[in-house]
Amino acid sequence: MHELSIALGIVKIAEDETAKAKAKKVTKIELQVGVLSGIEIDSLNFVWESAVKSTVLENAEKVIDIIEGKGKCVDCDTEFEMENIYDCCPNCGSNFKGILKGKELSVKALEVI
Repeated sequence: MHELSIALGIVKIAEDETAKAKAKKVTKIELQVGVLSGIEIDSLNFVWESAVKSTVLENAEKVIDIIEGKGKCVDCDTEFEMENIYDCCPNCGSNFKGILKGKELSVKALEVI
């Protein structure tokens, strides 16, 4: 369950940015998570409460924006939607592709007071 270490990393980012802004706490945090990132949203939500306890994020509203996966076939240049990292090209069946989006994991925004 690597989601706990990811949640703790998000806490560290929030604490650092809150200190830079000379704020006391975070009221809202927006995360971007790609479907191809390997992050299980349910697992992240499960560990979230224990990860943020007694931190600047303890009472913050958490918003997760899901980024859909998109790839481009190396063999035929077809761009296609991806739900899984192992999806093959729907046009030619090739497994060789570049990932255009969907692997994101980022803190998009923090609202602090």
